[in-house]
Amino acid sequence: IAAIEAKGYAPSELTEKVEKINTHLTDLGKQIAEVEKKAGRPQPGQNDVTPEQAEYRKAFNAYLRKGRTDGLEELQRKAMNTGSDPDGGYLVMPEMDLAIDRVAQTMGGLASVANVVTIGTAKYEKLVKTSGMSMRRVADGATGGETTEPKFAKVAIEVFTAEVEPWIFNETLEDSRINLESDLADEAAIGFAEGANVEYITGNGVGKSRGIAAYTMVANSSYAWGNLGYILSGATAGFASTNPADKVISLQHALKAQYRPGANWLCNDATLGVMRQFKDASGAFYLWNPDPAAGFGGRFLGSPVVIDDNVADLGAGSLSLAFGNFKRGYTIVNRAGTTLIRDNITAKGTTKFNFRRRFGAGINNYEAIKWMKCATS
Repeated sequence: IAAIEAKGYAPSELTEKVEKINTHLTDLGKQIAEVEKKAGRPQPGQNDVTPEQAEYRKAFNAYLRKGRTDGLEELQRKAMNTGSDPDGGYLVMPEMDLAIDRVAQTMGGLASVANVVTIGTAKYEKLVKTSGMSMRRVADGATGGETTEPKFAKVAIEVFTAEVEPWIFNETLEDSRINLESDLADEAAIGFAEGANVEYITGNGVGKSRGIAAYTMVANSSYAWGNLGYILSGATAGFASTNPADKVISLQHALKAQYRPGANWLCNDATLGVMRQFKDASGAFYLWNPDPAAGFGGRFLGSPVVIDDNVADLGAGSLSLAFGNFKRGYTIVNRAGTTLIRDNITAKGTTKFNFRRRFGAGINNYEAIKWMKCATS
């Protein structure tokens, strides 16, 4: 424009530059249009969303950002395929519920290998066979007798209420670029995961999950149903100073052969750091091996190592290493439905989102888990 004003015409080199810029802008416009087109296409799984659920999602997002509850209760009954009662809050979308479960399993070593079930009641109950039937031989022409009947034990795992409460600045709620649903799901998931994973190891079962280190421990030679068996490490506060792996091998064989397929070692990262230094009798080969499929923990004596830093450090009398088929031995029970209460009154300038869910956990098969105790007797 300055050239035209000064000379009355545009020099050719400037005209070429302007044409290149126009061409470039046209191409960008086409690319943006294609991106917008793709963004509007149904994504994987979106076709499974019913009109009621889509309507509920819209109303739920309005509740998150503005606190509006117009017709939300009626939409909730239509959209949610669950018998859960919101009981003072609104049920989150099923995707948020699943996201919370996924993070909890990812962040906790035990949670990643345990049995996880979802129920619609307040308690999970299961019959477990503690002994089978015995076979009898019958001579030709002889009268057969009664075989020993199998014995069963009833296992019950209760669920208890837990809550986490992310706080969000009100200005953030007004920012449409923020995926508020995803952000809140992440915050709630991390909060629940951190608390739950501690319980899965050390929880006492009173109003919370019962952890695998909180049951009655007995020497494995005296094992009986209802207790967990352990073997001694051979040292008062760690592994034996001579041939330390021998006791670890004994721990592996303390678990019945029927449970070893699918069994894992469970310890914290510091304990694994010690075990990785164990070598065979020749001193030439390490007993720990890396395995991309097993994650960073790798394999020890052929079995995957699961790292959970809630397991105790090596110390006097500590339970620092477990070996078990946790999929068959430990069950995490989630009550269907996570509820949410929005509070923008209590703290000025912020909005609190109170998430509540009910879950519990406990051992359902005492035979399937064994511990090593750091002690000599």
